[in-house]
Amino acid sequence: MATKTVAKKSATAKKAASASTKSTANGHSKNSTQPLPFFKSVAQNFDKAARALNMPRGLAEQIKACNAVYYFNFPVRIKGEIQVIEAWRCEHSHHKLPTKGGIRYSEMVDQDEVMALAALMTYKCAIVHVPFGGAKGGIKINPRDYTEEELERITRRYTAELIHKNFIGPAVDVPAPDYGTGEREMAWIADTYLSFHGTHDINALGCVTGKPIAQGGVRGRREATGRGVMFGLRQAVSDKNDMKRLKLTTGLEGKTVIVQGFGNVGYYAAKFLQEQGAVIVAVIEWDGAVYNPKGIDVEELNTYRNQTKSVRNFPKAKTILNGREVLEYECDILLPAALESQITSENAPRIKAKIIAEGANGPVTADAEEILLKKGILIIPDMYLNAGGVTVSYFEWLKNISHVRFGRMEKRFEESTQRRMLDAVESLVGRSFSAHERKLLIRGAGEEDLVNSGLEDTMINAYEEIKKYAADHPQINDLRTAAFASAIDKVSTTYKQLGLFP
Repeated sequence: MATKTVAKKSATAKKAASASTKSTANGHSKNSTQPLPFFKSVAQNFDKAARALNMPRGLAEQIKACNAVYYFNFPVRIKGEIQVIEAWRCEHSHHKLPTKGGIRYSEMVDQDEVMALAALMTYKCAIVHVPFGGAKGGIKINPRDYTEEELERITRRYTAELIHKNFIGPAVDVPAPDYGTGEREMAWIADTYLSFHGTHDINALGCVTGKPIAQGGVRGRREATGRGVMFGLRQAVSDKNDMKRLKLTTGLEGKTVIVQGFGNVGYYAAKFLQEQGAVIVAVIEWDGAVYNPKGIDVEELNTYRNQTKSVRNFPKAKTILNGREVLEYECDILLPAALESQITSENAPRIKAKIIAEGANGPVTADAEEILLKKGILIIPDMYLNAGGVTVSYFEWLKNISHVRFGRMEKRFEESTQRRMLDAVESLVGRSFSAHERKLLIRGAGEEDLVNSGLEDTMINAYEEIKKYAADHPQINDLRTAAFASAIDKVSTTYKQLGLFP
């Protein structure tokens, strides 16, 4: 398909692919050992999968390339002075529309990062059968340096820039929250878009997802990525053959977990894993880590962090100032849920986890993965495991363009049907259920029930599809390559059916 014209000439591809020094979740430079640039790492994994499929070079290059990158600067008045803000929006693939991807606010954002994340989003959507192309956006700021009013000004101006260049819209490109953003910023984006298009686009509210419920959001979206991580891990550890190879029992019960990053993804993933019986032994944050081999109560730690703005000195765990070293502690499951390139060729030889569950995008570099796979570690790839967010974003988008809340049409009908069935059972057995039992048995599904059910089904089916793809292709021997190959296969089929490739 024709690529979208780039509105302003971006930095050269060579510069975009160059490695940039970025802080890790514990404050250390993450390219001190010169890991692969993020987009190059994604491309390297892509090439590995494309070779396994014997895909024609031209088709592979079209799928791999970013179709459009919009790099721009815009002025905002901050504290009485004009500040020029640097920003990007990348649309990786137009094989399906709209494109979809988050917007992150971080001083570490650069073109290489948004291109890599947009590419991963394309493959992620394909894996979970979400009919979107991949996209990503970023504003190069530290949100902690600005007041809420200033952040609103920046967000609205960024949105206006996207509107002017047709890089946003319910049928064009649909942003979502990412690192440094949340429901608040998405509401500002929606309101700005509505001010431009609300009078002539009935679906305008679908221009962005991750919104507050009152602004068209969907119940369950905030927890979706973390809940999806739990569903994916639960499915992975139910595989008897894999667990036997790793010398682990099946199920999450009793599995020791180290979580890196205690933001939206890390917190909810840890919470849901703990509810399933896993033992959270350590949590790593940007300013250090806390460790307790007997387990950390996730809710207590979250309350403490909200009060003190840090996990350090949590009274029921040992504080470790160099959080990065905790990645190398013994555990069953290591869950990096912070930033990319956290496990590199430098620290990969010292990783002791049996399973690495990628809650973040790209936390394991391609060269590190080779080391980890040789050690027999099972890596559950990001492009599958953190797809819960885009899956439920898809549900929110569907809600916005259908203009009806999930469950509204059928909930009372289901309850009425179940009530009649229960009455019949009581009549047949001669026993009456208690009021509490009747309430549990008759309850119809609401919006959040349906969203969580759809997410669970999606994560289960996607994992089994990846496993089957690997089994059907003997030349593929790891889950990431299987996930990439499965995604590439789906995207290539779309291009072929459009008549663009023979």
